[in-house]
Amino acid sequence: MTQSVYDIVIIGGGMVGASLAFSLRQKLPSAMTMAVVEAHELGDRHTGNWQPSYDDRSTALSEGTREIFQELDLWDKLSEKVEPILDIHVSDRGHFGVTRLHAKDHNVSALGYVVENSWLGLVLVEKMMATEGIDWLCPLQIQNMEPDSDGMLLETSQKNASLESGHETLKAKLVILADGGRSRLAGHLGLETSDSDYGQTAIVANITPARHHNNTAYERFTDEGPMALLPRSGGDCALVWTMPTDLAEERMQLVEEDFLAELQERFGYRLGRLRKVGERYSYPLILKQAQEQVRPGLVVLGNAAHSLHPVAGQGFNLSLRDVQVLASVIDKACKDQKNPGELNVLMSYVDVRQQDQQQTIGFSDRVVRLFSNDSMALAGVRNFGLLGMELVFPAKDWFARQAMGLGGVHN
Repeated sequence: MTQSVYDIVIIGGGMVGASLAFSLRQKLPSAMTMAVVEAHELGDRHTGNWQPSYDDRSTALSEGTREIFQELDLWDKLSEKVEPILDIHVSDRGHFGVTRLHAKDHNVSALGYVVENSWLGLVLVEKMMATEGIDWLCPLQIQNMEPDSDGMLLETSQKNASLESGHETLKAKLVILADGGRSRLAGHLGLETSDSDYGQTAIVANITPARHHNNTAYERFTDEGPMALLPRSGGDCALVWTMPTDLAEERMQLVEEDFLAELQERFGYRLGRLRKVGERYSYPLILKQAQEQVRPGLVVLGNAAHSLHPVAGQGFNLSLRDVQVLASVIDKACKDQKNPGELNVLMSYVDVRQQDQQQTIGFSDRVVRLFSNDSMALAGVRNFGLLGMELVFPAKDWFARQAMGLGGVHN
């Protein structure tokens, strides 16, 4: 059995793992060796084995995320198929509260951006394959992982062109686990999570309305749960519709005409008649937080570290801020001639990120719980809150900065 040795191994080639690889490669000296391990084959999204996070769904990117992608030299290419959010319309179904956010009022070109995951994946993969100093081990499954004397030892379970035969081992001073919220390896290592089940499921789909969205994102809160319609290129919208799980199961089975009728009844006619729905996906909604984000030789990143409710659109943006700080911490450790997997090095990453993570997760969780409750008392509170934000600019500015990923401490 042969062994391949790296300084850093990133497990997971999705949006978070690929972004970290670029960031590290830009900062670290060429002598530092790095590999990205991905279980799915990349290169052609039509092969049927394309990385699953790069599907036809869309992701909301904050202004802070745009700045990070700009630093990574990815934004110019991404922006070819990115739709800016110029306005956000927030309402509560059946009540008078409403607020509107406008990019021009906050001196930014956009409040956020919407990108199709398939396009983001294509840009990331092409950039990764064109970047020297990143070994792309794909498709390759990590079967087992355990601490070693000065890092982590990984056993693979399938053949890869970069390795001579099956069941090879990899060794790394530092492993970053970025393989999603259902990480099998996290469970194998006994990494526990704190879970809070919202009792909801999100239905995600692309919607074609009669009217053009005019670059407006709609956040609509209902007695069933919140929904969002985000502007996509070409005039379509990306729908995120949350509701009790049993109701979601019923609506997933509806024919297109009936599904659109129920959506229309909940959303209203701000975009005219809703004409078409694309493929529907559904996801149970659970707030997950890893109780350990670091161990000697190990960092947990992305959805494996924290999975948020999607309505506030903060999950990927929070993870990308984690990526930015982790890359800087590793870079500093290397310059100080320290092992990047040392626990005191990795704890400095946790210390820097703790406040932003807690603030963002708390903001997202409070918004969901306040606006997913049909209590008459809470309905009054939130509607006066929305009205207050509409009337008082500092409150609107604070809310806008949260939406743009610019609020709080984002070091």
